[in-house]
Amino acid sequence: MADIRRRGAVLGSPIAHSLSPVLHRAAYAELGLDDWSYDRFEVDEAALPGFIAGLDPSWAGLSLTMPLKRAIIPLLDEISATAASVEAVNTVVFTEDGRRVGDNTDIPGMIAALRERGIDKVDSAAVLGAGATASSALAALAAVCAGPVTAYVRGPERAAEMRAWGQRLGVDVVIADWADAAAALAAPLVVATTPAGATDALAGSVPTTPGILFDVLYEPWPTALAAAWSARGGAVVGGLDLLVHQALLQVEQMTGRVPAPLAAMRQAGEAALAAR
Repeated sequence: MADIRRRGAVLGSPIAHSLSPVLHRAAYAELGLDDWSYDRFEVDEAALPGFIAGLDPSWAGLSLTMPLKRAIIPLLDEISATAASVEAVNTVVFTEDGRRVGDNTDIPGMIAALRERGIDKVDSAAVLGAGATASSALAALAAVCAGPVTAYVRGPERAAEMRAWGQRLGVDVVIADWADAAAALAAPLVVATTPAGATDALAGSVPTTPGILFDVLYEPWPTALAAAWSARGGAVVGGLDLLVHQALLQVEQMTGRVPAPLAAMRQAGEAALAAR
């Protein structure tokens, strides 16, 4: 199919600031895929079925961000076990026979980002927040954390959600109140899944010898918590690490080219963020 133009794109709302085009295009350039393109489209849940129905055979795959990761599932022919485990699809690949196959690369992307820093196993962990990213974090921790995961959340509804995800994913989840979130920072691995600014007040509570912080944000970067963590000598895995690793897996699935060029993708992402 080398003589046929191939297309990919990221869909979501809002989507204007997505780094996915930068990362995927960098991969295509490094792989010599001159006939491949990758764009971004502002698509909400209401517009998604029409967008998918209008795609022609030149499309190789799609990346999906919020609020489409669940809305896409009824429109697919098949989803992976990984995607089913968290009821979220961030990757769609269109097969040669026209099938729409969904996967979730956020979870293996998190695991890969940790392993890149030499983190294969920890005895326990803490998760800050209980939003959509927290379920993916729990799924990743199922492979990394040998013991309990303490989730720091606001309100009984969030607590119930995290307990349910823990049961579903086989993770021993202990619930703690967000008011006690400073205690989370003593864990060997802390995963911050909260929106920008939510953990800033915790920066002054970083322990003298911190463990590992995985902060899923990449803009603004560093967060106040990540900066304080680094200043204390702790290891920090950032949102760009996650973004690059999940995009790398998407490129491999969409193009069939393995391995995708991790270094080129990360360099392109860092340059794009620096230019903002």
